[in-house]
Order: sequence, then C-alpha cells, then structure tokens
Amino acid sequence: MFARKLGTTPMKEKIHPPYQEVLFVDSSTGAEMLIGSTIQTKEKGKYQGKEYPLVKVPISSSSHPFFTKAGQFIDTEGRMDKFAKKYQRKAEETKKQQEKQEEGKKEAKKEKVKPVKAAKKK
Repeated sequence: MFARKLGTTPMKEKIHPPYQEVLFVDSSTGAEMLIGSTIQTKEKGKYQGKEYPLVKVPISSSSHPFFTKAGQFIDTEGRMDKFAKKYQRKAEETKKQQEKQEEGKKEAKKEKVKPVKAAKKK
C-alpha cells in the first residue's frame, strides 16, 4: 500500500471535470434530486433557494414501475407509442406478404397440370 498525505487528492490535476452538486429533475413526475456529479450542463435550476446545474431525465426511481410498484408505465415523451406504431406497421407488412404468398400458392395449385405418364418402352 502507498502512503498519502492528508488533504491531497490521488487524482491528477487538470484532467478531470469538476465534481459538483447537480439537480436532476424527472420529466414525468417532476421529482427533484440533488446528486453529486461531474456532468456539465448549460441549464440552471433552483432547489431550496439555491441555483444548481440542471439535468432533465425521462425516468427515475420516482417514476419507474419497478420502484413505484405501478402496473402501468407513464410515458411523457411518446416512446412507447412510437414503438407500438413501428411494430404494428411491421406486423401489417408481414401479414400482407404472407397473404400474397398464400395467393401465389393457390394460383400455382390451380394452374398445375398433372404430368402425363410416358409410355413404357419394351
């Protein structure tokens, strides 16, 4: 183990971003959390009368169904709707392709002519 002087930091100078308190706000519930982080933002927000850098998060422990024990997920940014529409459209395209294939098979069966047996050579 190495010895370290009291009051010094083991990190190199001028290569790490500053560690500061940052205000995280859940966009779906409005819950505010003050957490230490090195994230750099341009937005500012007030919390308990003091101004902090602000980060808006779509999901946090105050809105995630696992932590809230809620059965329904509330999506404020429309991602679930976008996902559902995307795969609904994909399912419709797949269904149309299957129908076309089935029609092609039916037509092939109708047009199929029975082969004539060749006469046996003696």
